[in-house]
Amino acid sequence: MATNPHAMTENDTIVGSIDSSDSSNSDEYVIADISADGAWLSMQAEAAPTLTAWR
Repeated sequence: MATNPHAMTENDTIVGSIDSSDSSNSDEYVIADISADGAWLSMQAEAAPTLTAWR
């Protein structure tokens, strides 16, 4: 039986944050599943899509 790797369970905790502590000159937008080790991604904050673009 195939499973959906993108399906969430009630134990998943997804958060987003702007990280300005990076040594680079620009802020980073970070999305992370804090219930799993190593489950995160980041991009330059000014390149992140706006909320209206996600609808």
